[in-house]
Amino acid sequence: MITGAYAHGLDQSPANHVPLTPLGFLDRAALVHPERVAIIHGELQRTWAQTRDRCYQLASALVGRGIHPGDTVSILSPNTPAMVEAHFGIPLSGAILNTINHRLDAEGIAFILRHSECKLLLVDCEYMAVASAALERLEHRPALINIRDHLAAAGADSQVPDYESLLAEGDATFEGVWPSTEWQPIALNYTSGTTGDPKGVVVSHRGTYLMSLLQMTNWSLPQAPRYLWTLPMFHANGWCFTWAITAAAGTHVCLRKVSAETVFDGIAKHQVDHFCAAPTVMAMIANASGFRALPHPVRVLTAGSPPPATVLDAVVSMGFQVDHVYGITEVAGTPISCVWQDGWDGLPDREKAKIRVRQGARAAAFEGLMVADAQTLQPVPHDGQTTGELLLRGNTVMMGYLKNPTATQNAFEGGWFHTGDVAVVHADGYMQITDRCKDVIISGGENISSVEIEDVLHSHAAVLHAAVVAQPDNKWGEVPCAFIELKSETLSPTEAELIAYCQARLARYKCPSRVIFMELPKTATGKIQKFILRQQAGSREAILRLASSG
Repeated sequence: MITGAYAHGLDQSPANHVPLTPLGFLDRAALVHPERVAIIHGELQRTWAQTRDRCYQLASALVGRGIHPGDTVSILSPNTPAMVEAHFGIPLSGAILNTINHRLDAEGIAFILRHSECKLLLVDCEYMAVASAALERLEHRPALINIRDHLAAAGADSQVPDYESLLAEGDATFEGVWPSTEWQPIALNYTSGTTGDPKGVVVSHRGTYLMSLLQMTNWSLPQAPRYLWTLPMFHANGWCFTWAITAAAGTHVCLRKVSAETVFDGIAKHQVDHFCAAPTVMAMIANASGFRALPHPVRVLTAGSPPPATVLDAVVSMGFQVDHVYGITEVAGTPISCVWQDGWDGLPDREKAKIRVRQGARAAAFEGLMVADAQTLQPVPHDGQTTGELLLRGNTVMMGYLKNPTATQNAFEGGWFHTGDVAVVHADGYMQITDRCKDVIISGGENISSVEIEDVLHSHAAVLHAAVVAQPDNKWGEVPCAFIELKSETLSPTEAELIAYCQARLARYKCPSRVIFMELPKTATGKIQKFILRQQAGSREAILRLASSG
């Protein structure tokens, strides 16, 4: 409570207090740069003036269709112009934007539609079949709109109203339904399903506004960046880059399918200078055949599971400027980064590689980061060895989990958001993820980091992706089991060879006792779905194999 001279006559008013929201970025981009290209999609290009009108038409049309403030409007689509427009048009109708992972099956989509109480669903025509199958599982079905994208591989259902017709119902002069308070939800994002138990993360206008500006300052986005959409927009709203690139009046270069070829084409054809990528996408780029020299500097933001040092080094050697960050859906983006310090360029390559894999320090626009004992909240020493849980606190943290107060309360225990990630803090204060809590392998009473084993496996010339999980063991309780995806069939080490490779570089108790070769299951954001691998490692087949081996 402020007393004295400052206690009176300094109240909030409409002149000095406006709810924070990223929606205003759109009007500013269209005002200042109306003829600048806002969106590129194949041969299609639209200016900021055109994009602004289409977003307001979408908002107006949704209100005309009976959408009310607080309703959920969902979209099932890859990275297309409609996805960019949805990030403004849906919230400008007062509704909550729900972007759905298009790699989910019908049951997964139906769960989200039911749980979110979706009132209207926009569907890219390529995913109309799975969306229709999802709707058949619902008692209360949302209205359906077909997005007839000209680059889609599949045809459209002519019986379903189309997106362009919906926009034609709207009015570009519509003023929009703006939030009365910044502590209102703007989006609902379901966790990616690496645990098999998705939760509905609700983020606010305030949180996404601040995360958008954080992305601009922490990554030092220039004015008019040309940004390639390799990161799915449905994933935490593209880490808020849907709004951040708009704030910078940049160009959204849409990409339906991600491959090394499409990335290099975007760089060459559209002068792309920024993109975000999961470690699996980075590995794809690092192993691209026929690599072409970069025609100009390209900056890459990578986050997700801890990236292997070998992958980061390979991409850097190709000329990409890589920034390693940490994010999670519940904090609306990536508020932690391995900020490169003065003097590090002069370090030996081996030392630079060790530093580059650290997740780093909080951004200036994020308030709190601590690695501590999850129960006592006692911070761990900065020794690079003692592990604790990564805890976060800041204004971009979610409002909570939809319809799940118990999970929300548990996540916010002690006034910190509990990420579930295990980390250490180095002497310089930089944090480094060593594992997920559920991925730590306890063998004979010893904690084993699956990430440490994966790093060694990734250094093998034949390994493209490696994932290590716990496998039941009669003697030790748990032992490491490695799942390997090879770069090609021409390089095919045996199980024994990879185990020996690990034994030459790790303590023997840390080495995998079993190696399985397969294409690893991944989410659309490139995260390896370890819950599927854990099921396989702990399956009846695995237990019988252990029993038969004595």
